Formats: sequence, structure tokens, C-alpha cells
Amino acid sequence: MSGATRAWRQFGDGPLSRVASRVYTLLVVELLLLLTTLPGLLPLVLLGRDPSNLPLVALLLVPVGPAISAALYALRQQGPDLTDLRPAALFWRGYRANVLGVLRVWVPTLSWLAVLGVNLAYSGAVGLASWWAVPLVLIAVGVTLCAANALMITSLFDFRTRDVLRLSVHFLVRSPAVTVGNALLLTAAAGITAVTSEAVLMLLASIAVLAYLRVSDPMIHLIRKEFTT
Repeated sequence: MSGATRAWRQFGDGPLSRVASRVYTLLVVELLLLLTTLPGLLPLVLLGRDPSNLPLVALLLVPVGPAISAALYALRQQGPDLTDLRPAALFWRGYRANVLGVLRVWVPTLSWLAVLGVNLAYSGAVGLASWWAVPLVLIAVGVTLCAANALMITSLFDFRTRDVLRLSVHFLVRSPAVTVGNALLLTAAAGITAVTSEAVLMLLASIAVLAYLRVSDPMIHLIRKEFTT
């Protein structure tokens, strides 16, 4: 190994270089997340927060699923070595590989949540008793948490959609730490959006995706150990 190669290797393995590579990767992923979601999120920021807009909100959020999936793939696959940084290439590879599988999970999830949201908002108009609010909220929470598991599994593994759904429900119970962690992340995201706007949340998107990935590590480890060869 030449002196130059050894120098590059040491530079790429040091703690400062690992921090720098992580910051660089997060910045690149953030820019690509903004690029791939901007067509839907720009009108969403301008849209009024009225329950009647929920179906339109669901439609505008369709590009977000494949973008998050690509970001998960890039952050999972990218190593800390500064001599081999390629987050953009990994992002686009993940996007192309996962877009169809993610949409098969993401679009039904958005549709279900839109229907549940409209029914909650207009429960009186559709003739629902007030006590129906509790089961509808619980169903919405369950659908969202299952979708969080399913999105992670689809992004990092190559399973059939029905197997993804089975695993997402299975790990909802088997990995309570992952379930609680995802619930806290979703609560934080909802709080940021409510207090500020969707634009602020998007500026923190790559950090949020990294946190989502770290929360899901126990589930990822178990799937790799027990359901892959």
C-alpha cells in the first residue's frame, strides 16, 4: 500500500472524517428529499388547514413515500469513509428500486387516513355517534404505525407486498420499542407541523429519517437474522 493510499485510509477512518461524512450525507439527502417532494409539498404549504382538504392533502403527499424510502436506503447503505461518499447515487438507486413497492403500501395508507380523517372531522354530518371518535383514532394510529414498519421493510428488503404487510403487523407487537419510538417520532413531527408549518419539518427531513432508521434498528436486525438468507 502506497503512502498516499495509507494517508487517504487514515483520513477516511478518523473520528472527524466520520462526522464530516455524516454531515455531508445528511445535507445531500436533505437536498434530494426536497427535490423529490417539492412538487407536492409546495402546494401543501399554501393549502388551508381545513378538513375538506384532506383528500387533496393525501394526493399531494404521494411523492413523500418514495422519497423517504430512497433516503432510508441511502443512509443505511452509505458508509462513513470519506474516500467513498456517494449518497446521491445511493438515493437514486433506492428510489428506482423501491418506488413501485413503496407506492403499493403508501397510497392505500394515505387513502385510509384521508377517509378516517374526513369521518372524524364530519362525524356529525355522516351520522356517527361521538364515541366513534375513539375507535377511529385508534385505527388511524394503528394504520400509521403499521405503515411506518412497512415503509422501512420495503425500503431495505425485497419481500412481496403481502409479506411486507404481515411483517409490519408482526413487528408492531414483537418490537414494542420500535413501535413506541415511531409513535414518538410521529408525535414530534405532528407537533412541529402544528406549531410551525410543513416547511420547517421538511428542513429537518434528513435528520428525522435518520432518527426513524435508528429507531427501527432492532426490527431490521431481526428481519435480517430470521427472514433473509
